[in-house]
Amino acid sequence: MHIPGLYTLANRLAHTLLPPVCQICAEPGEQDRELCAACCLALPWHTDACARCAAPLPDDAAALCFRCEESPPLLDAAWAGFRYEDPISGLLLRYKFHEDLAAGRLLAQLMALSPPPWDAVPLVAVPLHPSRLRRRGYDQAAQLARQLGLPRWQGLHRVRATLPQSERSADARRHNLDGAFAVRGDVPESVVLVDDVMTTGSTLHACAETLRNAGCQDVRAWVCARVP
Repeated sequence: MHIPGLYTLANRLAHTLLPPVCQICAEPGEQDRELCAACCLALPWHTDACARCAAPLPDDAAALCFRCEESPPLLDAAWAGFRYEDPISGLLLRYKFHEDLAAGRLLAQLMALSPPPWDAVPLVAVPLHPSRLRRRGYDQAAQLARQLGLPRWQGLHRVRATLPQSERSADARRHNLDGAFAVRGDVPESVVLVDDVMTTGSTLHACAETLRNAGCQDVRAWVCARVP
């Protein structure tokens, strides 16, 4: 029987009573994080990225990739703290699919170490459909947004269950999300979407389209990792 509340409580008690241990190499952690200094320095920090879609760019490239210059996306800006590579990819898989909430806590701490270069409020977590939330027991994006400790707006909802994006082609990802999101209540003038991973950006763009149709003027995205 899955009891996420008990799992979370046990996790918090262990974190409080025991000294932090690096989740990557099992050496003692530093600065109250479950990460040692050596592993922190070796993380795949994401630099030299397109300002609109967070895709990797060469060192001497312009601020935007050619795709965003040719066809600007619905996102006004996108920021990823890391490239989707080990050990970040391993932490994300543990967090998203193996109920490792400690990994999620560490990922939120790491996101806070590399915040976007613009105001990141209010945060809007990319929502799960209620049926998937019941199966998983927690919403990984909402947990990240909550642990970042910034003001949040919770008026974006997933109203249609969809197949997992990881099982779809790039083109199918776009159509898979048609009509999947809706806004309830007055939408802020600007928001920052939060998610764990950005691959093609289809989910974030579907959220941005819904928010813009509801009157939002500025939609940005802050994700933990970007798939190259």
